[in-house]
Amino acid sequence: MRAIRYSQLGEARDVLGLVEMDTPAPAAGEVCVRIALSGVNPSDVKSRKGRPGMTHPPFEQVIPHSDGAGVIEAVGEGVDPARVGQRVWIWNGQWQRPLGTAATHITLPEAQAVALADDVSFETAASLGIPGLTASHAVFNGGDVAGQTILIQGGAGTVGYLAVQLAKWAGARVIATTGKSGAARASSAGADVVLDYAAPDLAEQILAANDGAPVDQIIEVEFGVNIGLDAQVIKPNGRIAAYGSAKEMEPTLPFLPLLFKAVTIDIILVYLLTPTQRALAIDQVHRALAEHALECPVEQTFSLADTALAHEAVEAGARAGAILVDCQS
Repeated sequence: MRAIRYSQLGEARDVLGLVEMDTPAPAAGEVCVRIALSGVNPSDVKSRKGRPGMTHPPFEQVIPHSDGAGVIEAVGEGVDPARVGQRVWIWNGQWQRPLGTAATHITLPEAQAVALADDVSFETAASLGIPGLTASHAVFNGGDVAGQTILIQGGAGTVGYLAVQLAKWAGARVIATTGKSGAARASSAGADVVLDYAAPDLAEQILAANDGAPVDQIIEVEFGVNIGLDAQVIKPNGRIAAYGSAKEMEPTLPFLPLLFKAVTIDIILVYLLTPTQRALAIDQVHRALAEHALECPVEQTFSLADTALAHEAVEAGARAGAILVDCQS
């Protein structure tokens, strides 16, 4: 098989290389998937560049990327042979293992290759692993959201855009915050109200948009920066689902306001969902797709040989869709 591989940390064009290697045969309980498209996420970029305290990759050789979609070509012992030829999407492809989806093939436990409906494109499916499940878990891990008001901070971002769609599909009223350039995108996803996150009176605007009442839940992309505001606008016994805090990784919490509202803080790392949580997130995503209520736009697709350019596109930010790699080109 052909694969993109790195053995040291650094800039994409310096460390990523295209190699030929043997396709791993599926062991018991595993499947081998021919990857059509691989999804590139910020976490893939950060792992390749090196997170704080990292001096070398966790494995001697790493094939990056956790998301992807393709067709099962072979199965190991104990796996239903009828799965051969099945269209699937991948989750946790490179989580705590060296061989990810930036390759023509991936071999992994069969549960991590989820059956894909015939009417869902590989382009959409390649975004379901990290962005899709993060959004689904953020929206639904607190239970039924019908009739609730949900504040989605960063509603024009990759996860936020999907979360807006899922929350609206499930019957919630959505207030989204974005930068000025993202307002139209959040509105197109279905947000009832879109507010500028830089507004000096943002808390007052959020409450006013909800008829003066605090919001039921908050989905948070910048926990450290926004926790003070979130504490102001969340209702008693409300939930803050935080999946990011890149601008402030060591936040100071306004504990007293949070305490006297008995707020639940739900810190999300999509790689570590329990089997029950993951099953719920997958089910909700599949249901939304079946009802044509979830769109996963694509910004740009690169060839496998140009994976370094795909990483640079993710690093550049300011995109309105997924960055994919065509693994068969």
